[in-house]
Amino acid sequence: MRVRSRPQLSALAAVVLLAASCGSPVAPAAPAVVEERRLAMGSELHLTARTAEAPRARAAFAAAFAEVERLEALLSTWRPASDVSRLNAAAGGAPVPVHADTRAVLRAAAQVSAWTDGKFDVTFGALAEIWKFDHDQDNRAPRPAEIAARLPRVDYRRVVIDDTAGTVAITRPDVRVHLGGIGKGYAVDRAVAILRAAGLTDFMVQAGGDLYVAGTAGESPWRLGIQDPRGAPDEPFAVLELSDATFSTSGDYERYFEQDGVRYHHILDPATGQPARGTRSVTIVTKEALWADGLSTGVFILGPERGMALVERLPDVEAVIVTAENQVLVSTGLRDRLVVRRPPTP
Repeated sequence: MRVRSRPQLSALAAVVLLAASCGSPVAPAAPAVVEERRLAMGSELHLTARTAEAPRARAAFAAAFAEVERLEALLSTWRPASDVSRLNAAAGGAPVPVHADTRAVLRAAAQVSAWTDGKFDVTFGALAEIWKFDHDQDNRAPRPAEIAARLPRVDYRRVVIDDTAGTVAITRPDVRVHLGGIGKGYAVDRAVAILRAAGLTDFMVQAGGDLYVAGTAGESPWRLGIQDPRGAPDEPFAVLELSDATFSTSGDYERYFEQDGVRYHHILDPATGQPARGTRSVTIVTKEALWADGLSTGVFILGPERGMALVERLPDVEAVIVTAENQVLVSTGLRDRLVVRRPPTP
């Protein structure tokens, strides 16, 4: 059995930045590249700005890092005092007072669940307890009986949000919420808002596979590459120019292990409790990272046909899907913008 996962500190986990404006030196008065990286929400949070005011950028970066840390303290299942941990501990009992940010993420998650017919579901925590995709774990496929016993515990409709009271309740005692599929996107959006408020116009915010680019990378839009699901991380199969947009990729290559010649990855179908089949990667392009983060997972689980049909119905949402058969599907709004360099590796 082989165990593989993309390094959590790699900015190449889902996308490859092809032009980050790190070219030849510039005169002191001209815009220069300022960048910082820190570990946040289980990934590397990478901030880059092109500006003539480096102190302003660094102050904005510090505020953005602090905001992401604040959100992690609310949304992480690894923090015993987080809103999510307290909510899970009180499952089946009285509603729990939680922060407005927590309610906002849960409400967005419920919307993505509705769009995807429940394929995106933040109550997958019961399944996450038996599926492990870490190097230091004994990774194996759970027995069918283990999975079947937990499927009734996965149901996003068990999460009841009351914005008037400022509370959330889980109506079944063994249901567990996990915001790993959407919380990072919300954090990226908050960081973007902070950088904009500081007066920065040309910048990038990347947290793992969730990325937002604003303005330009020097003289042209940001050029981003889509990871080849079976290729080297630094060899994208397609490139796309973007500005003032978000770009989120979910793939079966990010965290996975192989057992008896079968690849088992971390994107689980809540209907079966098994890794979703039919798709190798989904890249979503839209205006807010919150929606891109949730939709990249939901569309992946829906599968190529149903997933692309959903994308075409949603306004201002585009997608690139690599199917299990290695076909590349491109939504209508990207067909004239995406440059496919070569077919993805079989």
